[in-house]
Amino acid sequence: MRTDSEIKQEVRKRYGEAAKRAASKDTGGGCCDGAVDESVITSSLYATDELQHLPQEAVVASLGCGNPVAVAELREGETVLDLGSGGGIDVLLSARRVGPQGKAYGLDMTDEMLELARANAGKAGVGNVTFLKGEMEAIPLPAAEVDVIISNCVVNLSPDKDAVLREAFRVLRPGGRVAIADIVTRNDLPAAIKESMAAWTGCIAGALTDADYRAKLAAAGFEDVEIESFREYTAADAAAGGLGEKAKELADGGLGIFSAVVRATKPGGDPAARRERIPVVAADPVKRDGCC
Repeated sequence: MRTDSEIKQEVRKRYGEAAKRAASKDTGGGCCDGAVDESVITSSLYATDELQHLPQEAVVASLGCGNPVAVAELREGETVLDLGSGGGIDVLLSARRVGPQGKAYGLDMTDEMLELARANAGKAGVGNVTFLKGEMEAIPLPAAEVDVIISNCVVNLSPDKDAVLREAFRVLRPGGRVAIADIVTRNDLPAAIKESMAAWTGCIAGALTDADYRAKLAAAGFEDVEIESFREYTAADAAAGGLGEKAKELADGGLGIFSAVVRATKPGGDPAARRERIPVVAADPVKRDGCC
């Protein structure tokens, strides 16, 4: 059985390497460093006009499985926090949406990613951002500090998701909301997959089932939980992306792995201020070997 510290150590190592590749503009490696082929997970997540003002390094370092900024319903003057902010792409996009009166935080535990993100913010000329070093299970912000929490294919990497969601609830203001892009499953994964470190760092082994995600959000105190499938993956995708023979175990029981947008709300606040949730729509394809 893998310990929590072993999982975090391997995740930190893999994403430190990914940051170094991005800084050198090496496009090798995809979402979560290779559990499923990059073209399957990371393509068509952002519209071209979203990326045209961002540094190429921020685009190359984007290892997500969705576009949480597009469905977070960000408003002028809000404060947003990105859990596992990586090279900073979603923080920079959020900062532009909330405007100069708003604030965008990025939280990451990997020094190389934090260095890259801060450099990207400087290149983009975005001033209303702050990148924090820390872990999702113990967010270094006071209670009721932010209006919105986003995350892009990172919550699944935590070995203690209950702590992550409790912390998210704590730092949100009443009426605050989460918009998380993540890998989700419909069925429990085979033991061999759960024990595979490659599958952990590849965003598969740590994925929650749809039912477990809903239950954990509710236990943390959230309401109005919604999980919407964004992309379905096949056993062939998993095999080609690095799971190899282990993908057969998934195929035998039906793969049931998909990218999803997970949304929920912290009770309180002004009900009249709530908006109808934006539907999940795939963006036009964007080449990832260079900005736009």
